[in-house]
Amino acid sequence: MKRSIFLLPIAIMILGCTNISLPKNLQPQSKYLTQEQAQLRSQQVSNVHYQLNYQLTGQESFRSQTTLNFEWHGGDYPLRVDLDQAHINKVTINNQRFYPDYNGDFLLFKAKLLKDGQNQIVIDFTRKHSTNGEGLNRFVDPVDHNVYLYSHFEPAAAHQMFASFDQPDIKATYQLTVTAPNDWTVISATRESNIQQQGKNKIWHFPVSPKLSTYNFSMHAGPYKIWQDNSGKYPLRLLARQSVASQIEPKAWFKYTKNGLKFYEHYFGIPYPFKKYDQILVPNFLYGAMENAAAITFAEGTFLHKSKRTESQKFILAEVILHEMAHQWFGNLVTMKWWNGLWLNESFASFMSFLAIAESTEFDYAWRNFYSESKQSAYHQDGLVTTHPIEVPVASTVNAFDNIDAITYSKGAAVLAQLRHLLGDEVFRQGVHYYLTQYSYKNATLDDFVSALGQIANRDLSTWQQQWLYKASLNSIQADYQCLNHKITYFNLLQSPTDANFPTLREQKVNIGLFKLGHKRIYQTKKVTVTYQGAKTPVDSLVGAACPDLVYPNVDDWGFVQVNLDTKSFHTAEKQLNLVEDPLLRSMLWQSLWDSVVSGKLSLSDYIGVLLVNAPMETDYTILSQLTSSMVRASDDLSKIQPSHQDYANQAQKALSQLAIRMVMSNTHDSSIQRLWFNTYIDLASDNEALAHLQQLLQGNDPLDGITSDSQALDQDTRWHIIKQLNRYGVEGSDQLIKDELKRDASDTGQKAAIAAEVIRPVASIKREWLNKIFDNKLTFSKLSIAMKNLYPSEQSLLSEATAEQRLSMLPKLNKLGPVYMRAYSSSLIPTSCDQTGINRIEQVLTDNEGISELVKRNLLEHKQAEQRCVLIKESLKP
Repeated sequence: MKRSIFLLPIAIMILGCTNISLPKNLQPQSKYLTQEQAQLRSQQVSNVHYQLNYQLTGQESFRSQTTLNFEWHGGDYPLRVDLDQAHINKVTINNQRFYPDYNGDFLLFKAKLLKDGQNQIVIDFTRKHSTNGEGLNRFVDPVDHNVYLYSHFEPAAAHQMFASFDQPDIKATYQLTVTAPNDWTVISATRESNIQQQGKNKIWHFPVSPKLSTYNFSMHAGPYKIWQDNSGKYPLRLLARQSVASQIEPKAWFKYTKNGLKFYEHYFGIPYPFKKYDQILVPNFLYGAMENAAAITFAEGTFLHKSKRTESQKFILAEVILHEMAHQWFGNLVTMKWWNGLWLNESFASFMSFLAIAESTEFDYAWRNFYSESKQSAYHQDGLVTTHPIEVPVASTVNAFDNIDAITYSKGAAVLAQLRHLLGDEVFRQGVHYYLTQYSYKNATLDDFVSALGQIANRDLSTWQQQWLYKASLNSIQADYQCLNHKITYFNLLQSPTDANFPTLREQKVNIGLFKLGHKRIYQTKKVTVTYQGAKTPVDSLVGAACPDLVYPNVDDWGFVQVNLDTKSFHTAEKQLNLVEDPLLRSMLWQSLWDSVVSGKLSLSDYIGVLLVNAPMETDYTILSQLTSSMVRASDDLSKIQPSHQDYANQAQKALSQLAIRMVMSNTHDSSIQRLWFNTYIDLASDNEALAHLQQLLQGNDPLDGITSDSQALDQDTRWHIIKQLNRYGVEGSDQLIKDELKRDASDTGQKAAIAAEVIRPVASIKREWLNKIFDNKLTFSKLSIAMKNLYPSEQSLLSEATAEQRLSMLPKLNKLGPVYMRAYSSSLIPTSCDQTGINRIEQVLTDNEGISELVKRNLLEHKQAEQRCVLIKESLKP
């Protein structure tokens, strides 16, 4: 609306956000906030209180009024208020109206317009809901057309929902008022204090929240289905969309939630900081879950199941619930000052979730899961050319997630677990309690955390901190010993860097185990605990012990370290793996064999031979999950190396597939293990016989005991899994199966499964059509990311090559779409070909495109390394 300036009273001033003098390092260069700008703002304001008023209709846009109350501490620099892509209706400062020159990202208010002490800025605006997973997201359920809203602000997206000082070290209180349709529920950090009827709407009033960082606050709204449990100390609610309610098992959610709250209150020695505990399953979520204070959001895709939940799915549910719960203390109660502290926030929650699982749930094998999944992802990430220290600088909010990876989550968690062993369990727990007590409702740094542990331990941890948190990569250890007359004459533990570019040697505590090959078993003869540092640590306590057939220098998995087996131990593991009694040791030895494949010391064909012999005898679910994953990975590697060794690859893939279906048929007594093998069979099916069998199972023409019969139909998740595999190999009529199945399942998950099945088809025209959709970026991000992940499976190398140059040439242009999009694109669509040509192509892109982001450069470097490893596996193959 056009405004007539000359009619305004003289007291009303015009504020421009341009031509304001600032030192160069503080001048806004983009919408992203730098650390220096954040530090300035945290000095300018304090005692912040937000009053947030929303008018929600379910339409594409919402209207809001943000009232910022704060104390101003003077200075000549202007004050930045973050607000993303909004249409501003009105702005007042201390009750005087202003007309800002808004740039779509933030407003700058001149210092002279503010007064010492208390100030108030009111911004009334309208904005479109987000659909990319950040800000205030809107989702229309395709089944019943209900509209659902949820917020997501990490790392710095609160200003996509309200005008704010959007940085973690300006904690504030929040008072929320929401007008929403009658049948909606509104959820936030506090439980509503009053609901008023207003025609076809209700007005929800919420009391003032505790002090929170902007990224920890949240608001969610819609006609959610609600389950409640008030049997414990705190009222619990679980919420989900109406159309998916039948896929939820609230009893399991409430069980792990109550167990976790009891465990954490005891462990931390501090009551749960909030008055209620809500958990909301939301669609199209970017990550697994988010720890919003007292209103945790969970990605539906991970927790909705149209089949009986597997053992892995039950474990994941407990793990994620307890991870986000740990954040309520470590993250929400005590919060990092800047985004370089995000790793500690996530690592601590990861570590605590496994500790809580092991001590408060039925999953007593939790630490074995930690080793086989979380820790392996950390070892892999730490072995890449893009490895980085756990603690890294973060220049601005655009870089906040640059290094959020398995080093951040899993290596950090493993290092904290090692520190707990080094200091002792109780000392570590008391140190955490001291830290949380000292900084409750405040912000803290890594130094504050380490100092708190050091004070309780009465130990200077600065050297440990430098070695583990500020130095990249990992070390390896190996037993160096000699025997005479069947007795050990000397024993040393040797430590070395895995990469000469990162020579740091570290201190840590491990258990060394000696094992003997007996009749039908390998058993432990001795175990000693050693704290080692430097290149060589003598272990005199093992001198005189019986000469072992196998030495494992990290029994019980205390250390974060790569274990290099000595020659004798390696051969024992390779030939007698099924005789190892300890399941954790068996898991670690399997991993050592796979590590040898990646390094070229063991051929992939030899590894597959060990798999085919030993996997049928394995009965432990966790280890079987590890082995079946490696079977699928080995099959993918065989696809990548073709046409080299094509005859062997075809034979080996068929053998793996046949093993899987045999194990399905022989495990009817154990539904969890049978289901694991059956899902593996679907993933491995590539020959005509296996694909035809899947087709018969889908049609109900070939009963499979325990999986399908006249009285037991395949569940919907499995049907989509099979349809995708049939389309992956272009089985005749499989395209029609997608259309038919969509009639059975038109839900959001059904639509995404259909996209995956369509794009994976080996048809050039489909690939190009979907690639253009990805480039156009007009579909919701959740659907585009599904397409990216499934467009070019490992065996479709010729189809991938047809668009390889185009996908690479688009990188500079697509880079402008931001980190969320580029993280998915560069992870999935950088072409590889398992040869020197692929390596050279990536090198050329790195040379020619200096303007691409650090995130994309990292992915290019990692793809180059994956190409080099693939070539090594191909050259080492001995069919």
